[in-house]
Amino acid sequence: MDLDTGALRWVRQVLPGDVYIAGCPPDSTNPNCPEEVGPDLDFGNSPILTRGPDGRDIIVIGQKSGIGWALDPDREGAVLWQYRAGQGGLLGGMEWGSATDGEQAYFPVSDLFTPAPGGLHAVSLATGERAWYPPPPAPLCAAGPGCNGAQPGAVTVIPGAVFSGSYDGGIRAYSTTDGRVIWSYDTNRDFETANGVGARGGSISAGGPTVAGGLLLVPSGYGGFGGRPGNVLLAFGID
Repeated sequence: MDLDTGALRWVRQVLPGDVYIAGCPPDSTNPNCPEEVGPDLDFGNSPILTRGPDGRDIIVIGQKSGIGWALDPDREGAVLWQYRAGQGGLLGGMEWGSATDGEQAYFPVSDLFTPAPGGLHAVSLATGERAWYPPPPAPLCAAGPGCNGAQPGAVTVIPGAVFSGSYDGGIRAYSTTDGRVIWSYDTNRDFETANGVGARGGSISAGGPTVAGGLLLVPSGYGGFGGRPGNVLLAFGID
């Protein structure tokens, strides 16, 4: 879109016909629902406008189909590369947000209802090839709601580390060099809070961690779609 006039400059649609509405199941009689419901593989991520190693502008975005995309904003959204990170589907693929540091793109995978949920992929911005992919860590919990390794929440990258939360209640820092888990914390517990109100952590989804003022801020507790409920904001110091 042209910022001066609001005129539409170009459109890039990678999956036609995906008309999915949560309130319109296949047997719905609601006259406002579409006749054919799509597979729910649309974009849940916000697009990221960045510059690649060669200095050119790139748009990076993850899709609920499990595919990560790099588009050229100067050529009407032409596809530069695509990368298969997850299986995709209902609450699958990349749900809330990916990240980039100008060298690599980082795609967290949900795939909540698959036999092997979760995983974090680092992909070269220049080539679209995998830089690293560690197997998802074993869930921190032993059983109960939300006890799996899905990583639907947005991720955050700083120099040297990318932070990703999980449905199991864990927040982990991965090395941007090789994907090793260099720090982790289990938020599945009760906390004494700064304002004296009781709070408990749980699944981590939706909004991702924030890094500011020397702190890592992590929201924990997400009871939707079988998650572990709670409601706490945790602040960690960064050495």
